[in-house]
Amino acid sequence: MAGLFGATSTTDEVLEGVDLSGKRVLVTGVSAGLGVETARALAARGAQVVGAARELNKAKAATGRVRDEAAKGGGLELVELDLASLKSVRACADALVAAGKPFDLVIANAGVMACPKGETADGFETQFGTNHLGHFVLVNRIASLMKRGSRLVNLSSAGHRFSDVDLEDPNFERTRYTEFGAYGRSKTANILFAVEFDRRHKGDGVRATAVHPGGIQTELGRHMTAEARQQLTDRLVQINAANAAAGLPPFTYKSIPQGAATSVWAGVVAPVDQVGGRYCEDCHVAELVEGAELMGGVRAYALDPDHAKALWAKSEEMVGERF
Repeated sequence: MAGLFGATSTTDEVLEGVDLSGKRVLVTGVSAGLGVETARALAARGAQVVGAARELNKAKAATGRVRDEAAKGGGLELVELDLASLKSVRACADALVAAGKPFDLVIANAGVMACPKGETADGFETQFGTNHLGHFVLVNRIASLMKRGSRLVNLSSAGHRFSDVDLEDPNFERTRYTEFGAYGRSKTANILFAVEFDRRHKGDGVRATAVHPGGIQTELGRHMTAEARQQLTDRLVQINAANAAAGLPPFTYKSIPQGAATSVWAGVVAPVDQVGGRYCEDCHVAELVEGAELMGGVRAYALDPDHAKALWAKSEEMVGERF
């Protein structure tokens, strides 16, 4: 069943016939786009979804369909979470731990993309601080709630191919800042975090994976400048040229249900030993790629176990916590 899906599969197709009654899921970023669709698809199969968002009023307005389509036993609870503030992250995690209700699945979905240079409340570069460090602290603080058989799904991106992490200068204090360079670092970090989390927890029956949802037009790019948008357009032209040369079809944007499909596939449907510690796209495990600028595949540096351990140590140093 897990091998029947692909780039055009939707959440409903992937989860057809799946009963998630009694399952509890945390999804970050449920105020728009992929997060809302992910929550809807899971609640519609009976899951109890805890949806985290920075703006609760916006999330409440955006998730009406989630509540409307929730199956018997399923539902949605909203919690406040600003990933750009470790104070907010810790408060959210502490409240979840105090409640003591375990999770079967955690989907680290929220993020920002290609924004102008800035800092989080704690002084970290915005994209690395929000996309990686915020989730790093949240997930590790609630790891005790992840019971045997549970999974962590980190949303990464093909954008990880823009750049590896820079553990010597994570905040661009000496390196020239570029919007997509910073985005690439954060998305590589999402994969490496999954690799090391999986290594640390698989002995306890808890696994982790990273996924690329595909190119989707959502609010993710709301902070992009005109120059950054042009860079993305130019990049897609290059990708299509490379695809054409390889005899592959051109890049096309996915719908939101198609984009969220890989998250629920990796979190619910795929055999755990197939996806644990790996990077997935289009409802399959991606192959390693080097050189050719095609759309698919994962860079070796994003799956390197020693690199993942080094990022973990640097992340602990940056946030001032050991996990």
